Amino acid sequence: MSSFTLLLLFGVLSLVFWRASTAISRRRRATEAKHRGCEDPPTLPRKGFLGLGRLSEVSKANKEGRTPQWFIEKFEEVGQDVHTFRASALDYELIVTRDPENARAIFQTNAREFEISPHRKDIWSPLLGDGIFTAQGEAWKHSRQLLRPQFAREQISDLDVEEEHVQSLLNLSLLRSDKDGWTRAVDLAPLFLNLTMDVATEFLYGRSVNSQTQTPVESIGDSKRNDTNFSYHLEAGKSWLYTKGLFGRWNRFIHSTKFTDHCREVHRFVDELVTCRLNKPSVSKLESEIESSKPQRFFLLDELAKYTQNPLELRNETLQILNAGRDTTGSLLGWVFYYLARNPHAFSKLRSIILEEFGSNRTGEISFQKLKNCEYLNHVIQEVLRVAAVVPVNERFATSDTVLPYGGGPDGSSPIFIPKGMRILIANYAMQHREDIWGADVQDFKPERWEKRRGEGGHQGWEFLPFGAGRRKCIGQQFALTETSYVVIRFLQRFDRLESVDSEEVFFQYIFSNRSGKGVRVKMHEAAVGA
Repeated sequence: MSSFTLLLLFGVLSLVFWRASTAISRRRRATEAKHRGCEDPPTLPRKGFLGLGRLSEVSKANKEGRTPQWFIEKFEEVGQDVHTFRASALDYELIVTRDPENARAIFQTNAREFEISPHRKDIWSPLLGDGIFTAQGEAWKHSRQLLRPQFAREQISDLDVEEEHVQSLLNLSLLRSDKDGWTRAVDLAPLFLNLTMDVATEFLYGRSVNSQTQTPVESIGDSKRNDTNFSYHLEAGKSWLYTKGLFGRWNRFIHSTKFTDHCREVHRFVDELVTCRLNKPSVSKLESEIESSKPQRFFLLDELAKYTQNPLELRNETLQILNAGRDTTGSLLGWVFYYLARNPHAFSKLRSIILEEFGSNRTGEISFQKLKNCEYLNHVIQEVLRVAAVVPVNERFATSDTVLPYGGGPDGSSPIFIPKGMRILIANYAMQHREDIWGADVQDFKPERWEKRRGEGGHQGWEFLPFGAGRRKCIGQQFALTETSYVVIRFLQRFDRLESVDSEEVFFQYIFSNRSGKGVRVKMHEAAVGA
C-alpha cells in the first residue's frame, strides 16, 4: 500500500472517528441538558469553510477599528433581543453572552465552576510568561497571595511618582502654548501610553524606562521607531498575541521569527533588572536599621524579592502586572480626553469642580482621600469605562458541567447547559450598550447618569464590570483609577479649554485593551496662572 493511500486512509478514519465522537458528545450533552431543565441557546450560523469565515470577519473588524461593535452586530444577526448565543468554528464551540445575570453566575454564583481559559497560558506565555493572569488553581492562589499585599492603600496612595512623571509630560515642548494660549494640535494617546509606561516601570522596578524623553512612537509600524526600545518590543509582541488569540486552541500554529525577537528583547530588559536586584549585596542588621529609618520609595520587585528568589517567577509576575497596568490606564486616559474634547459641557463642569476642590496651583498637593472623594471626576471616568469599554471582552471556561441561568429557549428565559471545557465570552462592550439597561441615551456620553445609579449594597450592578469581578477581579483597579484621576486633575488645572481636531467617528484599536485607534488629537488652551 502506497504512502499516499495510507495517508488518505488515516484521514478518512480520523474524520469518521471525529464525527462519531462529536455525535456521542452531543447526545450526552442533550441528555444532561434535559435532566437539568435547560434549553438550547440560539446559534450564530457558520460562515465559510468549517466556520472559518467568522474568524475572518472578526479579524477584518479589528483592522477596521470596530471589534466591539462587531459583537453587537452578531447579537442582532442571531435575533431580536438576543443576549446569549452559541458560535463555532472547526471543532471549537463557545458561548457569547451580554446578560448581567449570566455574568453574575460566572463570577459569583457558580464561580467555582469557571476558570480562565487554559489557552490563555499558551497564547500569553511566550511573551509575558506564566503569572497571575495566566495561572490557575494553586499556582494562581500563590501569585495572588504574593502580589495582593503590594497593592495596599499605603502603596497606591503615595502620589510622588505620579507627580514626577506627570510634570515630565506637562513640560514636553509638544504641550507648550503659543502666544494666543493654544497648543498646536497634538496626539495625546501615545503621550499617555509613554506616561503610564514610565509610572509602571518605576512602581515595579524602581527604575523608569523614561519613555517620555524619547520621540513618541504612534504605531508599531512607524519607520522612525527605535528597535532597541523596550516599549516598542512589548507593543509589537502583543500584536502577535492578538493574532494567536483569534485561533484559540490552534494558536501554536501562529509563529514568526519577529515575534521571537520581540520576546527575547522584552525578557532581556526585565531579566537585567531582576538580576540586578537579586545580586544586591546583603547589609548588616545595623545598616538595615539605618536604611529603614530613611524614607524609602516603594517598588514591587524589591518587595517580591523578599519572598522569592526565583528569577523567572519575578520576571513573569512583574511583566504581567506591567502589561495590564500600562495598557489599560494609558488607554483609559486617552478615552477620557477623547470624550471630554467632544463634550465641552462635561469638560467645563469637571474643571470647575477640580478648581474648587483642588485649587489652581499646578503643583499643589493632591491628597489620596480627596482624589477618591471627587464624585463628578469618578462619574466621568465611569462613563468613559462604559462607553469605550477599555476591556471589551472577558472570558472563562467551564471546569465542570454547569448551567447559566438565561439564554435558552424561544425567548431566552430558560437556563442553558454548559458542558465541561466550553469557553464563554462575556461581551462587556455589548452589555454596556444595551438600551434596555442603560436607556434610550445609551450612546451618549453622560457622566450624570451615575449620580443615582447604584445596585444592591452600593455595587454598580453586574451590567458594568470594567475590572472584572469575583475572586479574579483586577488587583490593580485602584492603582489605575488613582493614576487616571491624578493626571486629569493636573491637566485641567493647567488647561481651561480642550478642542478635538479629528472626526467624530470612533475607531477602536483592540489588542489587550480598547484604544482610540486614530489617537486623541486635540488642541488645548492654557489658563492664566492662578485662574
